[in-house]
This record gives sequence, C-alpha cells and structure tokens, in this order.
Amino acid sequence: MQTRGYHTNRPTEGPAMQIVLDVADEFKPLVDELTLLLRVVTAKVEEIRSAPTTDYAAVERELAARTAAIEAQSHGLLLRAADLDTPRIRVGGKVHRRVGRYPATYFTSAGPVVVERSIFVPTAGETETETAGENSEPRAVDPVSLRLGVVGRGWLPHTARAMAFLLQQGTAREAATTASELGRLPYSAASFDHVAHAVGALFQEHSATIEQALIEAYEIPASVTGVSVSLDRVCMPVEEPRPRPVGRPRKGAPKKPVQRVFRQAYCATVTLHDAQGDAGHTIRYGCMPEGDVTGLCDGVCDDVLALLKQRPTLTVTALCDGAHELWGLIDEHLAAVRKVTPVQELIDLWHLLEKLGAAARIHHPATEASAVVSRWRAALLNVRGASAKIAAEIAAWKQEWAKVGEETPVHDALTFLEHHRGRLDYARVRRAGCPVGSGAVEATCKSLIAVRMKRAGARWKQPSTDRVIQLRALALSDRWGDAMGLTLGHLRQQVRAA
Repeated sequence: MQTRGYHTNRPTEGPAMQIVLDVADEFKPLVDELTLLLRVVTAKVEEIRSAPTTDYAAVERELAARTAAIEAQSHGLLLRAADLDTPRIRVGGKVHRRVGRYPATYFTSAGPVVVERSIFVPTAGETETETAGENSEPRAVDPVSLRLGVVGRGWLPHTARAMAFLLQQGTAREAATTASELGRLPYSAASFDHVAHAVGALFQEHSATIEQALIEAYEIPASVTGVSVSLDRVCMPVEEPRPRPVGRPRKGAPKKPVQRVFRQAYCATVTLHDAQGDAGHTIRYGCMPEGDVTGLCDGVCDDVLALLKQRPTLTVTALCDGAHELWGLIDEHLAAVRKVTPVQELIDLWHLLEKLGAAARIHHPATEASAVVSRWRAALLNVRGASAKIAAEIAAWKQEWAKVGEETPVHDALTFLEHHRGRLDYARVRRAGCPVGSGAVEATCKSLIAVRMKRAGARWKQPSTDRVIQLRALALSDRWGDAMGLTLGHLRQQVRAA
C-alpha cells in the first residue's frame, strides 16, 4: 500500500511538504492515526497563533488521547505479530493443537486493544487440565500471552507492573484516581487490585530465586565498610473471625462475623554504612503478624552472607531494641553469619536513653534531668564501660521502687542495664565506624507498614496483605525495576510452530 502523507495549507516554516510512505496494508490504521494527530497539531498551531489566550491543559489532554490511540494501534500490530497461525505449536516440549481463532482483549497502558489470535489445547497424551478432576477441560493457551509474558487474562507486563507500583503506594481507589489524572492506565479500582495482587503472588512464588539474584547482582559501593542488621515490630490492623455469641443468632446477623484487631507485624533491614557509621542504602523486609518471620530472618541472613562473599572485610552489627523475642530471632538466624565473621550486638542507643531519661526524672528536677541524660549519652559514646558506671550512679539513689503511676522507672532502667550489659559498648563500636542506632528499621516500620496499612478503617488479612508488603518493600529498597524484570520474566515461554 502506498499512503500519501498529509500536508498543511499554511506551513509553519518554509514551503509545504508532502510525504509519501510505502507501508503494508496492515499498517493503514496506524498511518490513519498518525495523520489525524498531524491534523490536530496543525489546527492547534493555527488556534494558538490567533487566540490571545489558550486553555493549554485541554490541548495536553487532546494530544494525550491522540497519542494513546497511536500507541493502541501499534500494540495491535505487535500483538498480532506475536500470534502463530499454525495447526500445531510446541510449548515447553509439549505439542498443542489449534482449536480456533477468536478475538481477545489485551490491556495496555493506553487502554484495551482487541486482536484475533489462535487458541491451542494439548494434544492427546499430553493433556493438561486446570484441575485434577476426570471431567475437567484441557487448559487452553494462546501464543501471544505465552511469548510476551502476559499477566492474568490479557494484562501486558509493563501495564501490570505500573498498576502494582501504584497499588503498593496507596489504595486501589487512589491508584485508579492517580492513573486517571495522569491520563494513563484507564482501568477501574477493582482492576488495579486484581492485577497488583497477581503480580505480588507471582513474586511470592519465585521470591527465593529473585531475591538471591538481586543480592548477587548488587554492587557494594567503594565507600561501604560495614552492614547493620535490625529487626522490629509494629502494630497493624488485621481482620479476624469474631466468636459467635451463645444462643440463636439475631435476625440479619452476619454468617461469618469478623472483628478488627491490632497485631504485631515484623520489619527488618540490612543497611550499608561508611567508615563514619553513616547509613547509605537500606534493603527492607516485612511480613504479616501471622506471616513467615522465620523466612524473613533467613532472607536477611542470606543477604548478609552474599554481601560478605562479595566483600569479606565488611563489619556486621546487629541493632535492636530490648525485646527478648527479637534478640532470640537475631541470635538464631545470624548463627551462619558468625561462622564467617564476628557479629557485634548493640542495643539501640535511643531506646536506652529513653529508659535512662525516665529514671533521671525520678531523682532530678525536669530541667536538670535533661542535662544528666546528655552527660550519660556523651559518656556512653566515648568511654568504654560507661554503662556500668551509670548503673552504679542510679543504684546509689536508693529509689529503685519509686513509682510513677504503675511504672517503676528506676527499677526498669537498672534491669535494662543488667540484662543487656553485653550489648552496651557504644564507645568501642563507634570507634570501629559502626552505627549505634536502629533508625533504619524504625523508619521502615513507619514507611512500610504504618503509612500504607494503618489507615482509617483499614483491616488486612492473609495472604493479600503479604503481597502488598512484599511489593512495597521492593519499592522502598530501590529494587523495584530489577525485581519486576525477574518476576515478570517467569511468565515468558518459548513457543514454536510444531
């Protein structure tokens, strides 16, 4: 087909130009859309030249609609090119026979595109079914979806990735509203929810190999001299079954009553530091209260071992608050790291100072207590054995059981210092260029869980919540692009004519 290009009656610069394109017949709809865009731009040029003011936001929207139409036509051509119009195909070593050609909708960033493609089912002797039942139908496949790595029923990979990214930032309704304002991804909130969870489920299915590939490909910056590992918990609202009251249920009572309760979710971090102990890149992890915390800790340990394999001279510091459960998990799962290099254990300095501050306010006036805590902080950071001297100073007050309400701050401070005396050598750790605070995991508790999960009226349940947490952890760890490339790559399959 020979297509004559459009030319303007009033050229913007120089003489009018006529363009002739030689393209195949299948490209005619795309050429028509390109011609229409040129006409729109030409008309807008004349309009802007003659008008004193212009609503350019409307111009932007019209151009976006026209370019989206061009994009959709281009996708249609490419999707049809991925089809195999042949009686048989081979997928993963298995032969499939064609049962017909039917139109299907594929969802692009610019909107839905309908193309006709072939449908195949396994041949006799190689039947695959959706379920194990004897009467179940063989699973139909289409070469377009298999070759291009389509997510679910027709969602193109980059479209699905973008929808998942928006959902990990906010609710499905917010994601759909954002997409509408941007003029991209013109889909409903329900579609955002469905597609994002499909991407999250795919990542979870292959998370072990994906995370291993990510950490092995990670290049440690030259300035990094150590890593710190932290673990913490944060409350989040979850949905649980509500016990039924005794007796006959009232009329209209829900068949499966639920309640909104708060449970402790887990967050962990691996943070890279320079020689001054300043934090650089942080890898973030999280799981639901009833999630696989053992798997989370194993993943943290594996990442630390991979970093040590790349640079054996890295120092390793474990930072946590005073919760015995958290230290038990850290001690158990960092055992493999201890076989490679020593692990320094340290109570987060700010948790300790919080305890000491409450004790100081029992013995000193409020104005003096602040100065006393500042003196203790300086001693902890610069003098080895300072914690023992502070404990002796507090014990000399003879106010261990003084109460503030139901609390005994002096007793709590002395107990804290006693139970964790092996994890309070801040001066030595600081001189080694290691951090003394667990700010990275505290920030992760807020950004990973609190900001996204603790919304008014929100309640979460397995397994959907873990998918959102995993996707959000990837985004907050600056691993989104690489992780999605590996995740969605699992969907692509080689398909050949048989």
